[in-house]
Amino acid sequence: MGSPLGDFIRARRDSVQPQSLGMPDWGRRRAPGLRRSDLAARAGVSVEYLTRLEQGRDRNPSVAVVNALADALALDTSERDHLRYLSKITGGECTAHTRAEPPRRDVRPTVLRTLGLLEPGIAVVTNRLGDILARTSGFESLARDTGLLDAEAPNLTRYVFTDPRARTFFADWEEVADERAFELWCGPSVAGFEWFTAELAPAAGPDFTHRLNRHVVPRRGPLRLHHPSGCALELARETLELPEDAQQLVVFLPADEATAQAVEGLAGRSSGRLRAV
Repeated sequence: MGSPLGDFIRARRDSVQPQSLGMPDWGRRRAPGLRRSDLAARAGVSVEYLTRLEQGRDRNPSVAVVNALADALALDTSERDHLRYLSKITGGECTAHTRAEPPRRDVRPTVLRTLGLLEPGIAVVTNRLGDILARTSGFESLARDTGLLDAEAPNLTRYVFTDPRARTFFADWEEVADERAFELWCGPSVAGFEWFTAELAPAAGPDFTHRLNRHVVPRRGPLRLHHPSGCALELARETLELPEDAQQLVVFLPADEATAQAVEGLAGRSSGRLRAV
């Protein structure tokens, strides 16, 4: 049985082209990316030790080894942070990963008041699982006719992986799907893992489980949407972390004038108001 750390190392090794690291191309290989021996040599560890890490048989690499692997794989800052985080999860040091209580679904009154100040803008309070806990009327206007808010308890992750409309709504669906899978690792709990394993994984199929095990660190660029009204939208995103609640307040801002005008048109069709679930 593997481990989150081993899955990430193996996935990154498979995705790196030797030429990008200044290494010679040894010709056709059975698997893509770096050979295990190449990575081991660059990181200064034995092939046997790297094999144990990737297979989950060694779960407690030292800080020096983790940093050496990050250097050897030429990880950027976000990827390095994720590698260190997965090392703590795998080694049992991360209490967030082992806590048993489910994520809270109530939103603090002060957060709701903050959300209200953003009206009629586009903003939402969510958690790492993707539960949509509160939203502005602007967000409701944006999500109208997409299917995202159809469920009694809307969940963005479930929508992305199980509703066919999501693949049209999100112009860059592949990147959004990677983001949703990555978020599950950022604030996991036993209850959360049980939820997506027991409920989401069977419904979403390989598209979900493959992404979950690849640990792709998303770039989080502008969000491009194909709205059912026919509008093409591009939205910048600002996220305010609420660590005490394990929630996030996300604000979406028009990235260009055409989007700003389209958003105004969508808002004009709505008379909604702030809503908490």
